[in-house]
Amino acid sequence: MIRPHRLAPALAATSLLLLPACGAPASPGSGSHEPSPSTTAEQKAPHARHAAKKRALAPVWKHGGRAEKVVALTFDADMTADQGERAAGGERFDNPQLIASLKRLKVPSTVFMTGAWASQYPDQARAIGRNDLFEVANHSYSHYAFTSSKCFGLPSLDRGKMRGDVERARQAFERAGVRNTVPYFRFPGGCYDPSALRALAPLGITAVQWDTESGDAFASDADAVAEQVLGGVRPGSVVVMHCTRSAAPVTEEAVRKIVPKLRAEGYRFVKVSDLMAG
Repeated sequence: MIRPHRLAPALAATSLLLLPACGAPASPGSGSHEPSPSTTAEQKAPHARHAAKKRALAPVWKHGGRAEKVVALTFDADMTADQGERAAGGERFDNPQLIASLKRLKVPSTVFMTGAWASQYPDQARAIGRNDLFEVANHSYSHYAFTSSKCFGLPSLDRGKMRGDVERARQAFERAGVRNTVPYFRFPGGCYDPSALRALAPLGITAVQWDTESGDAFASDADAVAEQVLGGVRPGSVVVMHCTRSAAPVTEEAVRKIVPKLRAEGYRFVKVSDLMAG
């Protein structure tokens, strides 16, 4: 997810080609393996689900607010509902090398997955969703904007279809065999407004944004992406990156640079559910 903000110099030339999968809120507001339990984070953090159900608006969360040096790397597995032909034509919206590196580096991560992505890559979705190193959160099915205002060129989703779109993604996860799901949601493009929060409140989900942008969308310089993340991370940070090879081709290389440097600084990697529960 990218917002029109300061971008590392190497990324400035591509800032007008912002990945439509990601953006900033257009409205209110906006060294060692860390063990992961076998139970799902949804079971671990029921407070988030129940708290959301009691509210008129779905809550929005973007930072751990902790003094401890922990950081959550999040990856948006983006694919819109109308990109099937492009995928059939050979465009790769997945990034298995990134997932392999995260496993090799033993980095717990949260993957915000669209239902369209899970439907296109069910075997990968299943593998991610059954590995205790990862948890899978909802990123909608269609990846259309949950606001009528401009959101990085994304088509707008009708208010009456928002809940159904989120539910359709959940069903796609079930069909793919994804197990480690959490009751969190990331708005496509990061764009939302009060009516979107109101529409999703009955689902009992928490909208998860971020406080550190990687600038990896359409970037060609992994060093610049790494520098932007390293310069933005603070204790409790949520970093937004992408698991979409064609639109974020240097993310895997950047992660291999980011992880050892943050660990050398004393940071520990955790999932969003662990950061939220801490």
